[in-house]
Amino acid sequence: MAHYLDGLNAAQRAGVKNTDGPTMVIAEAGSGKTRVLTMRIAHLLHQGVSPFNVLALTFTNKAAREIKARITAITDGNGRNLWMGTFHSVFARILRAESEKL
Repeated sequence: MAHYLDGLNAAQRAGVKNTDGPTMVIAEAGSGKTRVLTMRIAHLLHQGVSPFNVLALTFTNKAAREIKARITAITDGNGRNLWMGTFHSVFARILRAESEKL
């Protein structure tokens, strides 16, 4: 088992290893949601998924920066090319890139 999965409880590990389609993590404060999302993305990258094919949305810029930094550290820099940010920032980026189609 990959070392980045060490320290996860059974529920967290299930959320990380379930890579069949999108996942929404809903849990109480302090339950490890950020850790699960971070490790799930790292797991996808370790499984060979291109970072350009990963979209991760958060509610705050702080969370987005923290998750991206953790993933980049875990994956030896492979996380730099993730589509990662807040709902607003990611969709604003998409709208700017695709504005001629509107």
